[in-house]
Amino acid sequence: MKLRAAFCAALIAGALVAAAPKLLDSQVVLQRYELVLAALPTPKAMIFSYSVSQAGPTNIEQRHLIYRSGTRVRDETIAVDGIPLSRKITRIYRRVDRYAVRRLAPRPGVYGFVFLRAGKVDGHLAYVYDAIPYVKSAVGFTVTRLIIDAKTYLPMRLDFTSVSGTALGNGEIDYAPFGAYWMPVFVSVNAHVDGRPARERISFEDYSFPPSLPDSTFRAPHPLPHPTLPAF
Repeated sequence: MKLRAAFCAALIAGALVAAAPKLLDSQVVLQRYELVLAALPTPKAMIFSYSVSQAGPTNIEQRHLIYRSGTRVRDETIAVDGIPLSRKITRIYRRVDRYAVRRLAPRPGVYGFVFLRAGKVDGHLAYVYDAIPYVKSAVGFTVTRLIIDAKTYLPMRLDFTSVSGTALGNGEIDYAPFGAYWMPVFVSVNAHVDGRPARERISFEDYSFPPSLPDSTFRAPHPLPHPTLPAF
């Protein structure tokens, strides 16, 4: 029995070793990252929901339903403080997709990368790099760390700093696959605004990618007519 148990253990260990992906040179990973990121498709249209929680100078607990086509956005607030709204609040506007991975992911030529390690991050094999911008700016968004998924060679996490006016923050953005696309799933920011601590957490879910959205999606809803009393 002892020999049989030892033999089974050896088989399992051998299978695990065989299944383990081969680690690549860190520069080869960066080359693949650049190529895969450049070829990554962008959804023509998408529908998703997100929940946002802010604490600090402003306290917010909201859930939104978003319809996006290019820069056109329909933003429906569907719950506040955990309570569904009987009448949703709808806004129509134009805005770039601020968390799109191709917009935020650091690129060779703009950033330098220092390889730190390869290993498990949240249960996934990944390559971890410090990201160092060649031109430092006193304001704006700067990636400080890049974590590349070893299976797809896409960024599974970006650590960043952000400076705007009197607000100074740092945080992280997590990405994951949804069909053919690579989308944000969680954003966490800790900041100081006018010297006061603040935090923000955003979670994204329920992604769908229709071929297109009708133009009526991006028309502001008409207000209900005012009731009038009949004349006597």
